[in-house]
Amino acid sequence: MTGMTTDGDLRELTVGTGAGGEQLGTDMVLNIGPQHPSTHGVLRLKLVLDGERVVAAEPIVGYMHRGAEKLFEVRDYRQIIVLANRHDWLSAFSNELGVVLAVERLMGMEVPERAVWLRMALAELNRVLNHLMFLGSYPLEIGAITPVFYAFRERETIQAVMEEVSGGRIHYMFNRVGGLKEEVPAGWTGRARAAIGEVRRRLPDLDHLIRRNEIFLARTVGVGVLSAADAAAFGASGPVARASGLDLDLRRDEPYLAYDQLEVPVVTKTAGDCHARFEVLLDQVYVSLDLAEQCLDRVDRLTGPVNTRLPKVVKAPEGHTYAWTENPLGINGYYLVSRGEKTPWRLKLRTASYANVQALATLLPGCLVPDLIAILGSMFFVVGDIDK
Repeated sequence: MTGMTTDGDLRELTVGTGAGGEQLGTDMVLNIGPQHPSTHGVLRLKLVLDGERVVAAEPIVGYMHRGAEKLFEVRDYRQIIVLANRHDWLSAFSNELGVVLAVERLMGMEVPERAVWLRMALAELNRVLNHLMFLGSYPLEIGAITPVFYAFRERETIQAVMEEVSGGRIHYMFNRVGGLKEEVPAGWTGRARAAIGEVRRRLPDLDHLIRRNEIFLARTVGVGVLSAADAAAFGASGPVARASGLDLDLRRDEPYLAYDQLEVPVVTKTAGDCHARFEVLLDQVYVSLDLAEQCLDRVDRLTGPVNTRLPKVVKAPEGHTYAWTENPLGINGYYLVSRGEKTPWRLKLRTASYANVQALATLLPGCLVPDLIAILGSMFFVVGDIDK
């Protein structure tokens, strides 16, 4: 394009070069974010579009970075729990659990059996809460408002028992190095079992409403297909990976706590599309309700303490260890390095959401802008879990 400057000279300008000029004049660079209702947090997607079709996509993260890993280094082992349960705010109990498991492993500490089974029961209830949030918000993002009311009805039922036991609705702060904060209230296991029964009985309302809904199927089936090879290459895990056929669940394959004493059914699909990811999440709720109930039955048969008496200052011996857990959104890893002090020398988090969101660079090219939100919502990530 040529244009006349004020002094009469001709000047040549090149416009519409797109992504580095590969498709001259056809591409548009569009920013989705850094704020959008379909991202659980603040994510930015840099898209190159050819008309309505996505040519290239780059997830840009870091807008919520709080420097949690650096903050761990100046807080003792009791204090880091309050930071660790916040990066994935939908999975707070599970986040705490991974940290205390790493510290206990480094200290060679044996946790009372009653605490182990209570931890498992609470972790599975936390998994249900996490999944119900996405089961309500995902249809909402693509235009279905009714499911969120059903999902939150069930969430409130489980939230009530979690709040009773810990005093918190989101950030429970109930794990401690060596066990749990305190014994559960009298009769709590019975109330928790009643809540599980209630949710199990009412969950088909949500299931029948959305799983086979014609509009929902049209928006999700065959959309955003992630192959098993790509899921493995990006390090995806949890429901996202299992919907693509990756049959991996640490509760069964690398059991921690006492999961080796339970039969853990692993829900997998092979389609790898948005609908398969949604179905895995939905079916896992049924599984987690069953597992939580089995753990509560075991708790009722056990007596004894739920924590270990610790010295006033907790110091982990010099060394390093790696603990990983099957968090609701996938595999979380905790690499702890100690120099024998009361604070960790380094505590590195490997979060599920970080790996899952990287796959968007492969998933989005080729799709249409209207399908973008359906794909984005089905990757089930929390942005705080990406940025840490």
